[in-house]
Amino acid sequence: MGQKIIGVVAVIIGIMAMSVAHGQQPDLDAQVSRFLNNARVSWNYLNVPYEDGKILHDLVLKGNFKHILEVGTSTGHSTIWLAWAAAKTGGRVTTIEIDKDRYEAALDNFKKAGVVQYIDARLGDAHDLVPALKGPFDFIFCDADKDWYIQYFRDLEGKISLNGCFTAHNVLGWSSDGKKFVEYVKRDSKFRTYIERGSGEGISVSCRITK
Repeated sequence: MGQKIIGVVAVIIGIMAMSVAHGQQPDLDAQVSRFLNNARVSWNYLNVPYEDGKILHDLVLKGNFKHILEVGTSTGHSTIWLAWAAAKTGGRVTTIEIDKDRYEAALDNFKKAGVVQYIDARLGDAHDLVPALKGPFDFIFCDADKDWYIQYFRDLEGKISLNGCFTAHNVLGWSSDGKKFVEYVKRDSKFRTYIERGSGEGISVSCRITK
């Protein structure tokens, strides 16, 4: 009986060690989940809907992505979903926002959600910052100026790891530029593109299948 108990304890310790290794922190999960649920209907400034944030979170977990870039922080809703996933994969999110007030609001939200340590938040014009980024990245989420989506993709295409994904928001919604982007990226044979409908606004997911 004693050996069985020791064996069970060893298994539990092993599971706990694996959880820590993968960033699965129950306290953090509870804090982030509570924050997102409480703020679910209060996001503005064109933050992604809750359903789309969850899609991003799940995509990062499914791909075990670690090197994450977000173009267009707004006040941080999607960033928090991405950072929550990064906490579980051992990753980190670099996010860019041009508007100072939104950037500062996002920093406050990151603190409230408990994910500050998983985020490198940068204030500046993504038109200038994105081309200068070194990469590589295995997951990119673009939710900035829609008419620049194609250029963002061009600037980042060579910095996306094999099996890494470039995602973009509002490709089914109000923006014709989002639809033009999807048409563009579908013609790139190095990527396989599909659409996650989510809230209905649409997230395109373009994953690199060859170098």
